[in-house]
Amino acid sequence: MTTDVTIIGAGLGGLTLARVLHVHGIRATVYEAEASATARAQGGMLDIHEDNGQPALRAAGLMDEFRGLVLEGREATRVLASDGTVLFDDDSTRGRPEALRGELRRILLGSLPAGTVRWGHKVSGVRALGEGRHEVTFADGSTVVTGLLVGADGAWSRVRPLLSDAVPEYTGRSFVETYLLDGDTRHPAAAKAVGGGSMFALAPGKGIQAHRESGGTLHTYVALSESQDWFAAVDFTDAAAAAARIAQEFDGWAPELTALITDGETAPVLRTLSALPTGHRWDRVPGVTLLGDAAHLSAPNGEGANLAMLDGAELGRLIAAHPDDVEAALTAYEEAMFPRSAAAATDGARLHGLLFGQDAPHGLITMFTGHEQP
Repeated sequence: MTTDVTIIGAGLGGLTLARVLHVHGIRATVYEAEASATARAQGGMLDIHEDNGQPALRAAGLMDEFRGLVLEGREATRVLASDGTVLFDDDSTRGRPEALRGELRRILLGSLPAGTVRWGHKVSGVRALGEGRHEVTFADGSTVVTGLLVGADGAWSRVRPLLSDAVPEYTGRSFVETYLLDGDTRHPAAAKAVGGGSMFALAPGKGIQAHRESGGTLHTYVALSESQDWFAAVDFTDAAAAAARIAQEFDGWAPELTALITDGETAPVLRTLSALPTGHRWDRVPGVTLLGDAAHLSAPNGEGANLAMLDGAELGRLIAAHPDDVEAALTAYEEAMFPRSAAAATDGARLHGLLFGQDAPHGLITMFTGHEQP
């Protein structure tokens, strides 16, 4: 293959693409805004699914390395009432082993030749040059011209405008993220409530969700269906005040649940949830495409990272299958990716209805017991 491949974004999707291309003997360069692989935390647990994430890792030749990352028992799931009563508890496995996102990114990075990822390259602009070629300009003033540009640069992609006018819109719900460290020793009541895997304590429009990570770390996502103005009024520069304000929304809930907010050992972080229109697509533009959140951002539903990796693996496979016809590869990739991501977004919307709708938490229990399958 003579066409140079430029990937913007060193998340899981972009790195999977680079790795699958490398497996097929095709070189790619990944440009990443972050200064290094350790510049920031990489999020929490991921359940890697049999129908998308795991096939992507097989295509990347990394299943053995992935199995070494799996944290046993983290597939356990429980649902609690607001008073702490256990309504549902299941420690069975469902073919979705759990691993830390940062560790998964680490093995992908380690599988690439040195120099594949160019750190500290924040994109400031992109423009079409004609005949499928594009120029990328970085914040330091440097540029690169490429024959194949892949936007793997997330929700606020700088590559997306080459293809689509769509921009993410607020979903009406946000998460506030907190951590308790060494939970079993320092926060035993909260740790007991969370259990061995994931815990959901839900009510219409809100909820406290937590996951046990490695080393007894309890990672909490507090969900609230409030406007962006409501969250703007919370002073997140004052960690204690912010935690107390968020906890007010759960007044009367069991103390072992609200402790997941008030006893946080990291400052609470607001995670605004935005999404692209369900079924987002674009007309074929020569020499450029998108993957992952850049292509099909949706509210968190357990599929985002899995879909991004599958996007990367499938795009890499198709490029390798059509080394002399990049447009054929991009066309085939997009024709499969559009309906796949639309279906996932539709299912995700249904899942959020079960999590935070008027029947919460019972809708989620109904799903887990097999009467409703999103």
